[in-house]
Amino acid sequence: MILAMAKVRILGPRDRLPDVLRSLQSLRVLHLTPPAATAPLTHGELSSEQERERRHLLAAIADVDAALADLGPFLPPPPRSVPPMAATTSDFARWARLGSRVRRTTDQLKSKAAGLEEERALILKYQGFFSAFRPLLENEARWKNATIYHVLLKRGELDAIPRLRTSLTSVIGDAFELYSRELPGGETALLVVVSATAAGRVERLLAEARVQEIPVPAAYGGQSLGEAIPRMLTRLGELPQELEGIRREREQLARAHGAELRRAESAIAHRLQALNALPLSGVTAHAFILEGWVPATARRALGEKLQTDVGESVVVTDVLREEWESEEAPVVLRNPRLFRPFEAVISLLPLPRYGSIDPTPFVAVFFPVFFGLILGDIGYGLMLAALGLALHWRSKPGTMLRSVAEMIGPCALFTIFAGVLFGEFFGDLGRHWFGLKPLAFDREEALIPFLLLAVAIGGVHILVGLILGVVSAGRRHPRQAVGKGAAAAAVLLIALALLAAVGVLPRAFFTPAVIGLLIAFPVLVIAEGLVAPIEFLSTLGNVLSYARIMALGVASVMLAVVANRMVGMLGSAVVGVMFALLFHLVNFAIGLFSPTIHALRLHYVEFFGKFYSPGGVRYEPFGAWTRGAGVTRT
Repeated sequence: MILAMAKVRILGPRDRLPDVLRSLQSLRVLHLTPPAATAPLTHGELSSEQERERRHLLAAIADVDAALADLGPFLPPPPRSVPPMAATTSDFARWARLGSRVRRTTDQLKSKAAGLEEERALILKYQGFFSAFRPLLENEARWKNATIYHVLLKRGELDAIPRLRTSLTSVIGDAFELYSRELPGGETALLVVVSATAAGRVERLLAEARVQEIPVPAAYGGQSLGEAIPRMLTRLGELPQELEGIRREREQLARAHGAELRRAESAIAHRLQALNALPLSGVTAHAFILEGWVPATARRALGEKLQTDVGESVVVTDVLREEWESEEAPVVLRNPRLFRPFEAVISLLPLPRYGSIDPTPFVAVFFPVFFGLILGDIGYGLMLAALGLALHWRSKPGTMLRSVAEMIGPCALFTIFAGVLFGEFFGDLGRHWFGLKPLAFDREEALIPFLLLAVAIGGVHILVGLILGVVSAGRRHPRQAVGKGAAAAAVLLIALALLAAVGVLPRAFFTPAVIGLLIAFPVLVIAEGLVAPIEFLSTLGNVLSYARIMALGVASVMLAVVANRMVGMLGSAVVGVMFALLFHLVNFAIGLFSPTIHALRLHYVEFFGKFYSPGGVRYEPFGAWTRGAGVTRT
């Protein structure tokens, strides 16, 4: 659900504004917004000294953040929320110097490591060339009156060799030798030996042909590649030690300064928040006004906190609901513990608007159902549960990885439940080993029942979306609500008519369903206009789109059956078992990604399109700084 918000206005003497901001920053519940600037009220401004302080702090936190980013692999995981801490001017100056010094050091180490990696890549390229032409290159210095070109062709450029040979012949005749070798990486090495008198013409030819020539590296000495490469190979053995030395230096920096840099980051961020809050206030010559949003449940605590910290000279009043629009209020999603992990699915989209519907509970119900119907295997469900437990053990609370781990739990449960219904344990293995029988139907053979089940669930899902659309639109757009209600009724009536026509429901349902459909359709056209029939056909197409559940589910079970058949098809039982296990692992990997992607698509496209209203403002309470959230919002 979307948490109810209250808009408050705080008024008091202007000289108490800093005290009020400190109190609000420690409470961390008020989302500040600038009040309307009407005479004699103006927006607060930073003094020249405060503006200068803000610039220095922004530069300091940029250095600190860059240093922490470079040292991150050597630091323990940070807490997501950091409480404010007191700091003096000398602390900020010391942290600014520390951040600048550590950033310069880490930049130098990073640049040095990048240079060493480039050097290693260059040597490895020459090493392949040397391995291909070692006998020729070792005699390179003995070739008199000859110029040697070392050329590297990219993968797939083998057809350039005959063209190059033809071009050389046309330019210098037969006064050249061309050797080619294919390298392990797919590239092709060429060694071209030409008369020294023809070198100028050959160089122009290579330049016009845009052929990549490998020059002799001057840094390693020698006039020939044969002389330079032995020195390069010696250098190749030295590079890992130098890279390890850089890694140790970074690790030492992290141990020496990591904790202090994190304290600096937190303190500087909270001071910047306080400075950024000043322009969000409205002031007169003697008074100030602050406006903002607070969760309705925290409204009383806000008033009590200010009264305790700054006394009765500051007044907190509620802004009447008639004075603000729903779109202005920030959004806080608050769901029961069981549904909360699925808020991660919503976080991939813009937040829903305040006053609209939070789809999290519906995602928490339907997403595992879709996932389970597609994967639908007891064995795969147990593997999925083990994966979820492993991720839960390795993740931190409040992280995306922990949310994913907790979403895996219900998905694994529904996968096992669907596996019991379909009688599947690693495909048909359970049937042969344990005599497992399907309680509902066999997905290998009962394609039509499975298709009908998938479309029926899709119909329910779309119907729920249309009903939510009626509820959402009914608050602001009654006519649109009527149109969505008529579409929902039409979908339900079509389903009843079809069930009655095929004998699932009594025939007596058919005529009333058709009559109701004839009534609902004109209402739909009146409410939504002439485009209503096209949109309604699109809605019916959305229902049929759920047939992908059947298609993907059948593909999954067929791959599992093929994996089991491999045991007997290959000559060796051991080899067959190994291939079967590998195939099951591949099928399981597909079963992780394919149901996830398609279940998300069915929600984002088919379901959310019926009611979801994006564009909500993210709730950013003053003082509740989270690492990585930024500190420049004004």
